[in-house]
Formats: sequence, C-alpha cells, structure tokens
Amino acid sequence: MSTQCKIVKRNLIVNVSEELDHHNAEIIRDKIDKLIIKHNIKCVIFDFSNTKFMDSSGIGVIMGRYKNIKNMGGNVVVTNVNTRMDRIFKLSGLYRIINSYDGVDQALKDISNIS
Repeated sequence: MSTQCKIVKRNLIVNVSEELDHHNAEIIRDKIDKLIIKHNIKCVIFDFSNTKFMDSSGIGVIMGRYKNIKNMGGNVVVTNVNTRMDRIFKLSGLYRIINSYDGVDQALKDISNIS
C-alpha cells in the first residue's frame, strides 16, 4: 500500500503506508510538501492506521513537516497510532510537540475548534 493523501478544507490527511522508512521517506516528503504549497494547507494529519514500521527517516519526515507547517502558522498531528508506533513517538520525544488522536474525525473536530 502506498501513502495516500486527502484534503479536507485546508487540512491534509496523510494515510501513511505500511512502512515509513528510508526507502520511501523522500517520496512521501516531496508529495506532502507539494500539496502543502499548492493547497495552502493549515494542518497535516498523519494517519498511522495501516503503518507497521517506521524508522528514523519516518521521524524526520514528521519533524520536517512540523517545522514547515509551524512556520506557516499551522499544526501537525498524528492519529491511529498503534502500540509499536506509540513507543517510537514516546522515545523520540515527538509527543512533546505533536498531539495524538484516536481517529482522523476526532483530529478534524479538534482542529476546527482551535481555528
């Protein structure tokens, strides 16, 4: 399964593929960055419901998008994080800057309340 992207208003929902590693990180990063610019995206929601593996390159993709979006006044969140991904997020410290939600709908609702 490849990474799929969907735009809802000014929010980019990224349904991350089964593996977010050095083999596909650059492709995913470029795809997301182009969509952010083209559609003036305010928030990126990474949906990890199908993800089974992520390495440091995946963390880099998330951190890079976080820095870019924050500079534009937006936000990055993650959803549907399984126990393996949860451990990676905790160990990497990403939860200190990125919020996690149980699902995309919950994230969209919360984001719209903040706007």
